[in-house]
Amino acid sequence: MADLSEIVKAYDVRGVVPDQWDESLAELFGAAFVRVTEASAIVVGHDMRPSSPGLSHAFGRGAAGQGADVTEIGLCSTDQLYFASGQLGLPGAMFTASHNPARYNGIKMCRAGALPVGQDTGLADIRELVESWAESGAPQRPDGVPEGTIGERDVLSDYAAHLRTLVDLTSIRPLSVVVDAGNGMGGHTVPTVFEGLPLQLDAMYFELDGTFPNHEANPLDPKNIVDLQQRVRETGADIGLAFDGDADRCFVVDEKGDPVPPSAITALVASRELVKSPGSTVIHNLITSWSVPEVVREKGGTPVRTRVGHSFIKAEMARTGAIFGGEHSAHYYFRDFWNADTGMLAALHVLAALGGQQGTLSQLVAEYDRYAASGEINSRVDDQAGRAAAVRAAYEGREGVELDELDGLTVTADDWWFNLRASNTEPLLRLNVEARDRDTADAVRDEVLAIVRA
Repeated sequence: MADLSEIVKAYDVRGVVPDQWDESLAELFGAAFVRVTEASAIVVGHDMRPSSPGLSHAFGRGAAGQGADVTEIGLCSTDQLYFASGQLGLPGAMFTASHNPARYNGIKMCRAGALPVGQDTGLADIRELVESWAESGAPQRPDGVPEGTIGERDVLSDYAAHLRTLVDLTSIRPLSVVVDAGNGMGGHTVPTVFEGLPLQLDAMYFELDGTFPNHEANPLDPKNIVDLQQRVRETGADIGLAFDGDADRCFVVDEKGDPVPPSAITALVASRELVKSPGSTVIHNLITSWSVPEVVREKGGTPVRTRVGHSFIKAEMARTGAIFGGEHSAHYYFRDFWNADTGMLAALHVLAALGGQQGTLSQLVAEYDRYAASGEINSRVDDQAGRAAAVRAAYEGREGVELDELDGLTVTADDWWFNLRASNTEPLLRLNVEARDRDTADAVRDEVLAIVRA
């Protein structure tokens, strides 16, 4: 039996093509996906990576071979695939490796209505079937079940129109907007979504190129937004936006070229959503700023804290009926978008908020960016558990400090907190620190890192 442990992750499939997986495996994944979801029809999309069209077509062949009708929507962002899954009521598969280098590819799968497929919700079963079929191939479809059809459908205009029904864009004043698509799928979606709005669009790296010739399509890494920051400053733009490779995450830069923390965007969008649905619940992961639950309470909402990761966020949104959820990594989830994440909808909210008043973006977000933060700091360690235990021992029993282990180790005092989490895929410990002032944040950061890296 084949072993797919290196490519089947907690929430998706991801690995190097063709070294770790190829079109023959993609076809088996398509067959297994249909068997596990018991789908009679599915929708499939892909990003701009060189290997994506072949892999997605192979997945479709595997699905059709099990009797499912396949709708191929072609080039799309991940949230565009979620839109298709929600709007058409079909399970879906998106071929992308997000911000990973060009040699990687992957599959993000969902059930009808964009419900996530993770280890506990079908992915482990899919892996088991693919492993068992690796030598013999997928079994024949059940007797009497005809082979599925494969057809094409363009949903880009419908996706854009749907997003624009979810935000009031009628009062936006003219804005100059720089968008860095990083040669990813933002270059495909932004022109259609922004069409007709009073925006002077300065498009950077909109050419779809899965080899990422300009910079890695990962705006979470500061070096990948340097070009955007420089263009905003040079042109005097009102705002800069950067999308990752599959354009499901959006990062924001203000008119000074300074990054706006995703927590501030979470608080801003939450406050807007709470105007539409007073008293609603808002989800935030445990690494978002103190400002997020504070703003939610101030606006009459109920904040709910959860673990990091889209499966946890989406599960809590479904359980609580939350209207919105946000993560420190710039994933933004909306009840009105099938609880799925869409950076594009968050971007439209920011544009509507900025364009609906006369102040600058830095003035607008000042209300939501209240504390000093370290950002995520990664430390490569040989013994994740041992180093984390050493940090726990250093703070356990310290007066005025509380510890919890909802996700990694969170240590909280009156004027600071930090979270230390182990990476699921690399020998790393990830540290996030926040405090009421910069000196305190720096001191806590240095103390924890000294223990982690000892």
